[in-house]
Amino acid sequence: MEPTGDHDWIRACTLPDHTELQERTLKTGQDIVIGERCRIDYGLSGNDVVVCEFSRINGNITAGGDVRIDNWCEVAGDVVVEEDAYLGEGVKIQGKLVVKGDLDIGDNVQIERGFEAKGWISIRNPMPVIIYIMMYLVAVLGIEKEDELDAVLQKLLGDEEAPAATPLMIPAGAVLNMQTFSVPERMTVGAGCRLHGNIRAESIAIREETTVFGSLHLREGASIARGTVIHGDVQSDGDVTVEQEVHILGNVSCRGLTLHEDARVDGVIRAPGGLKIERRDI
Repeated sequence: MEPTGDHDWIRACTLPDHTELQERTLKTGQDIVIGERCRIDYGLSGNDVVVCEFSRINGNITAGGDVRIDNWCEVAGDVVVEEDAYLGEGVKIQGKLVVKGDLDIGDNVQIERGFEAKGWISIRNPMPVIIYIMMYLVAVLGIEKEDELDAVLQKLLGDEEAPAATPLMIPAGAVLNMQTFSVPERMTVGAGCRLHGNIRAESIAIREETTVFGSLHLREGASIARGTVIHGDVQSDGDVTVEQEVHILGNVSCRGLTLHEDARVDGVIRAPGGLKIERRDI
């Protein structure tokens, strides 16, 4: 696999179980991978945090493991790292950098409020993040051959039942702020998540007991699992499936709707392709 190109495997947006957007921080207990040219208007908190080139994070980054920030990224807040940090060429941190382990730092890095590093400091250009991500995923997923990566990740990230160890992955070109959570293609949201903002995606699969404080706007279909609450509308050009005990506080507009009889929609339903009511399990 070439380390350049479109990187099909990072086009999907995946949020692991129990991801929360709380007090202007996107928080997970898993690793975080941010694609290139993203704009995220809040902070990040996770285990290992990886940010690809030309992205901007308008908040703090807190990592329980390592942090890797690729070339020409900007961070508007502090970066606090429990283990090692790797900063590529031209990275700009407007706050303070605190590294409990070693620090690898590239050329033309700016850290406006100074830094602390308790381990070794190496001034060199670290490994490009996109190559690191491929090596990381090959190791995490137990893939023996790198050319198997596309097929495995296509299956993994397109699966509604993605395992809890799946990293939080934000695809290239995504825009995330308190009003909008916009990704270019499909999105998978784990169980027990809490998200703020209107979600815009090609398609979405939401697992159980998740709460979205906003509307869903989709070019294709949607699947909403048991016990999820949507504080807004669901608008889709494709088919939508709503499972039992789901509560949608707004309207539902889609091509065709499959609605469980124990689900609740407070607003108006528009489904020119037909409405199918599913009965509760006997």
